[in-house]
Amino acid sequence: FGHTVGALLRTLIIALPVPLLLFAFGRALAQPIDATQFTRAFGDALIGVAVGLYYLRAFRLLCMPGGLADRHFQWSPDVLTRLRRDFDWFTAFIVPASLVALTVYNFNDPANNASLGRVALVAVMTGFAIFFARLLNPKSGVLRHFLADHPQGLLNRLRNLWFPIAVGAPLAMGVLTMVGYLYTAGTLFQSLVQQTWLIMGLVVLHQTIVRWLMVTRRRLALQAAIDRQAARRAQATSDRGDPEAASVIAQADEYDLNLASLDEQTRKLIGASVFFAAVVGMWLIWSGVLPAFHVLDQFALWHYTGIVSGAERSIPVTAADVGLLLVIVFISVVAAKNLPALLEILLLQSTSVSPGGRYAIKTLTRYTISAVAMLLVFSTLGLSWSQVQWLVAALGVGIGFGLQEIVANFISGLIILFERPVRVGDVVTIGETTGAVTNIEIRATTIRNWDKQELIVPNKEFITGRLLNWTLTDQLNRIVVNVGVEYGSDARLALDLLAEVAAENERVLKDPEPVISFEGFGDNALLMVLRCYLSATEHRLGVTTELHLAIDEKFRDHGIGIAFPQRDVHLSAEEPLDVRLHRSPRDGTPDVDPGVRSS
Repeated sequence: FGHTVGALLRTLIIALPVPLLLFAFGRALAQPIDATQFTRAFGDALIGVAVGLYYLRAFRLLCMPGGLADRHFQWSPDVLTRLRRDFDWFTAFIVPASLVALTVYNFNDPANNASLGRVALVAVMTGFAIFFARLLNPKSGVLRHFLADHPQGLLNRLRNLWFPIAVGAPLAMGVLTMVGYLYTAGTLFQSLVQQTWLIMGLVVLHQTIVRWLMVTRRRLALQAAIDRQAARRAQATSDRGDPEAASVIAQADEYDLNLASLDEQTRKLIGASVFFAAVVGMWLIWSGVLPAFHVLDQFALWHYTGIVSGAERSIPVTAADVGLLLVIVFISVVAAKNLPALLEILLLQSTSVSPGGRYAIKTLTRYTISAVAMLLVFSTLGLSWSQVQWLVAALGVGIGFGLQEIVANFISGLIILFERPVRVGDVVTIGETTGAVTNIEIRATTIRNWDKQELIVPNKEFITGRLLNWTLTDQLNRIVVNVGVEYGSDARLALDLLAEVAAENERVLKDPEPVISFEGFGDNALLMVLRCYLSATEHRLGVTTELHLAIDEKFRDHGIGIAFPQRDVHLSAEEPLDVRLHRSPRDGTPDVDPGVRSS
């Protein structure tokens, strides 16, 4: 992304010389004390033209072959060709026409205003109308590919509205000029030109942010792909399935899915932010020349009592306040829905922030945005504590009777996010369920067990109940292997073989070292226990299987038998039982024959 920023800065610098020369020349003509009125008017016109020329020149250089829009923003070649062609003829026409129009407008000579100034201003406005018509035409302009790719988008559905307005606005101002409203048309047209520069700047800003997002996603996806490839190689070269490698592959695949979702949410946030910036910018540009909008402050919807300068007064809530309220709600909804995605992308680039930490930051950010929005809404509507205390009292009664469990779970959720006894990704055991924490919401936490079943647990259970967190501080864990050896076997040799099995397994940790013990004499076996430590919980099943196989193999090789339960059966009867033995015709084994009497 540094290359993109560097290319943008170099483009802005390359576009500077000619406009800067015109600006300096205009200042030199307009600043002297002995300058004539025409000289000052011409100097001010040069300054105004220099600013517009800089915008046009900079945007034209962005669209040059191999430029920023081509290599970094990846705009299509036909769009770039169209932009270069339209900006070339428009710059060549608009600069001299604007210079004449501004000079006459600033000179304010009635004789010239009625003839030359009017013609020049109409020519400039007509040139803008033609430029907008060629550039923004939904069928042949630079937006045709975007509209075709988004047929259900708002921009495409309203194309029959915004395109006539874009072309008709400068033409309408030209009509005002021709009928004699020269000053009004010039003032309105100046705001229209400033709006054009604002839109061009926002387009560049939007594409730059999207470029940063794309580069960041590529870097994160590349790292995930590298980790997944390394895990697959390890699994392919291993003689048996590697649970750790399979876990890494699954996490990498889920990571790619998360990146796609985060990318989509962040693009929505960027689009909404740019749209809001455009609305605010246009309001600032047009509010000074359209005072009619301030009439909304005169429509009082209701009044509330407030303290102003130490005195109690009746304060109105106007239609403008309701409009501000809608803006606050819109911004808060967009921010609460999409800003956490941008934060997660930023946090993903830091290896020191764990997945649980990222989730806690996102959730708290969402809560903070909602709380601030509620406070702003209450403040805009004029709601003070004296007006809402009855509502708080009613909520208190409701909480005491029916909502105490919900509030308890909500407060417990906040404690979980701040104290973090449980984090997303932790392996926990609560009750009879063991699994990984996948989601922490306001009321409940979701745990996915090893059968991929999802258990919804109220947050209160994690705070007031007994909880086993396998990965709270680290993933170090211990497995216990019980072995029963036949009576009469060499106990010392059995203990040595268990030590060898633990030492030969690569995933059994050397520190803490394994513990092998002779626990006692059981009913049918000598009881021995192997206790060893692992670095991660996902190794438990795989290492347990490997240890069992190795113990069985070594004990068989050294003639040590694994004990199994044995029972002595005593038969009691009033009369002797008749038992007979016959030799088997196959292997000579005697069979029981009822004809033989035994007692």
